[in-house]
Amino acid sequence: MSVSEGVAAGQKVEGLSGQSIIQQIKAGRIDFVVSVPDITTSEGLLRPLAQESEPRLIRVCKEDEGVGICAGRSYCGRRALLLIQQTGLFDSINAIRGVAVEYGLPICMMVGLLEKEPGVPPRQSKRYGVRIVEPVLEAMGIAYHEIEAQGDIEKIAPAIDTAYAEMRPVVLLIGRRPS
Repeated sequence: MSVSEGVAAGQKVEGLSGQSIIQQIKAGRIDFVVSVPDITTSEGLLRPLAQESEPRLIRVCKEDEGVGICAGRSYCGRRALLLIQQTGLFDSINAIRGVAVEYGLPICMMVGLLEKEPGVPPRQSKRYGVRIVEPVLEAMGIAYHEIEAQGDIEKIAPAIDTAYAEMRPVVLLIGRRPS
């Protein structure tokens, strides 16, 4: 059952565990998390990652810097994850197009959907910036996965593995704040 079906049926949809997400990042053999501060994931994910020794956290000033760092890591046989929010995704769209899509690199992005309503599919959000994320990714041919409920977290490691196996970018859309 999807999150939106659960909400429509009046069922309680459980939140996201930051520690479970970190376990999946590690299961995906990510060596480096490259991040611009992201209000959606800061408390439940970014702060705990900063306290871990692995994967190593690299803070950057701009999202497109992160795209370049993740690309460089892939050339070295290392895995990286770019942790940003959708405003940063849009800000770095040309770098993503040029580096991830055109060069066919496994740039893995975990994108917090700023101000997305819990239980509402991104395309049905009242927030324009949330509503257009999936259509933009589809137009670019970038695979994506919605991560909104605890059960969705198990999609993370396989999505990372597929991106590296197929040498293509992937976006993991974080639909609510992890705790």
